[in-house]
Amino acid sequence: MIGLSEVVRRYLSALNTGTVDAAVACVSEGFVNEHTSRGGVTRRGRAAYAAALPGFLADFAGLRYEPECFIEDGARVAVPYVMTFRPSARVRGVFVFTLDPDGLIAHRVDYWDSAAVRPQDRA
Repeated sequence: MIGLSEVVRRYLSALNTGTVDAAVACVSEGFVNEHTSRGGVTRRGRAAYAAALPGFLADFAGLRYEPECFIEDGARVAVPYVMTFRPSARVRGVFVFTLDPDGLIAHRVDYWDSAAVRPQDRA
């Protein structure tokens, strides 16, 4: 199995380039995408995530995650990040990923303050 952080790096790279198929290829069939932010929607299953991801990327045009570091603990990887998108939004957060035995992302928890994003930053 490749290193845990490598799977997460590949996943974040796919999100940064807006490559939906490559991001979805990094997650398990039973993937849970859990959002803790106000208004966040948790998605369960690879198909539900694949269906929602293009809309998310459209809402956050120019999306870029800049990881600060990768902290591995067993099958989990924590990634503090800075998220930027058009026109000038900048939000800090933390992902916690859990990988399955096949090396795919089984669970992603996203901790960030959605209130930090002004409505005009999403236009």
